[in-house]
Amino acid sequence: MVQLTKYANKGGCACKIGPHILDQVLKQVRSVTNDNVMVDMTGADDAGVYLINDEMALVQTLDFFTPIVDEPTLFGKIAAANSLSDVYAMGGVPLTAMNIVAFPVPLVKEGVLANVLNGAGDVLREAGVAVVGGHSIENEVPLFGLSVTGTVNPKGVWKNVGAQVGDVLVLTKPIGTGIMSTAMKGDIFHQGGQEAIESMCALNKLACEIARDFTIHSATDVTGFSLMGHGYEMARGSDVTLEIYAEGLPLFTDVIEAASMGLVPAATYGNRKAISGVHIDASLEAVWSDILFDPQTSGGLLLSVPESEGIALVDALQQAGVKAARIIGRVVEQGAHQIRVVR
Repeated sequence: MVQLTKYANKGGCACKIGPHILDQVLKQVRSVTNDNVMVDMTGADDAGVYLINDEMALVQTLDFFTPIVDEPTLFGKIAAANSLSDVYAMGGVPLTAMNIVAFPVPLVKEGVLANVLNGAGDVLREAGVAVVGGHSIENEVPLFGLSVTGTVNPKGVWKNVGAQVGDVLVLTKPIGTGIMSTAMKGDIFHQGGQEAIESMCALNKLACEIARDFTIHSATDVTGFSLMGHGYEMARGSDVTLEIYAEGLPLFTDVIEAASMGLVPAATYGNRKAISGVHIDASLEAVWSDILFDPQTSGGLLLSVPESEGIALVDALQQAGVKAARIIGRVVEQGAHQIRVVR
């Protein structure tokens, strides 16, 4: 049986270039834009947005990564759910997708790529997204993902800036996918590992649809830069501080024990080094730092909503089947740190 994770040192969103390195590169890149561009790469948003008319804008994104699981069909499902998530994080509806493939030819001949594509197809079908093409190259390390195009009402674009003092923070999926994927490589903590796989395969479609009925001041999805990284971007862009309740975070089974054993992906340390402006209360055990900076793959939506709507939003999400949804913190006036983590 093919074990895809053996082909890559880092899997899933943990293979991203570190945010501090990427930021230095983007500072040297001249913007190419026009008056119809509503959201571009000059910020830290999850996708680009291009105005078509007063009632429609295009949402465009792409995402690809190395295998985070061994089984090809699951790899395809996770990659597809992850790629679609950026459109949902903007409040949009994905319409079409194109496959991005870089694969060793021997694996292609063995049928591995076909299984990856079929796995992705299952998730795209569930999302109501049509596959309209793609591009492939030969590569020693398997890479797979998708470019996705969707639509959004220009007046309803969610951005990762705009969080307001007094808001509460709602998270729709558990965290700990990086830790549990590391544990899976050691064939331990099977329950938490299975929970992580199911979560990574799950679309953010339902969470997005429900959240559209509420007031969303700011939104992002939590992926490779960790809850701290994506929270930091929201706080910095909104000129606020996020206060996170560590013990209120939804976690996969045995995440704390796995992290305590050192089953932590290397990208966690990179995130911690790169992301400043985070203060973790001294009363919290050291293991929380590994969990908070853990790189997520196909993570949940992080939503900043008025306090008056927070409980109703969580109730609506949970009743619809988004069981992990909960309030994990609040937005306060900007202080000495972008994020303050308390017990």
